[in-house]
Amino acid sequence: MQRPIDVDLPHKLGREEARRRIAGNFHKLRDHIPGGASHIDEQWSGDRLNLTVHAMGQAVEAVIDVEDTKVHCRIQLPGMLAFFAAPIEAMLKAKGGDLLLEDNSKR
Repeated sequence: MQRPIDVDLPHKLGREEARRRIAGNFHKLRDHIPGGASHIDEQWSGDRLNLTVHAMGQAVEAVIDVEDTKVHCRIQLPGMLAFFAAPIEAMLKAKGGDLLLEDNSKR
């Protein structure tokens, strides 16, 4: 049984800038997955990023919708990973904005 996690990350960047930053920070996602990710499939469709993260023998699907004042993340945790929904949700709320929306263009 899958368990969804929905998290909104507010921002004041505007849709285009938020999308640019997410695209520029996407590579950092691997560093935040326990045990590492074997691979990540990503596909942009307008302002929606569809992800499948393959890690620890599991495939985790996620949808990230970029809006004018928030980024909405929906993650489907499969099977046993559903037991970790609360700490994963807490981490996303605490660090998700930093991970996805950090500005790396001036480095």
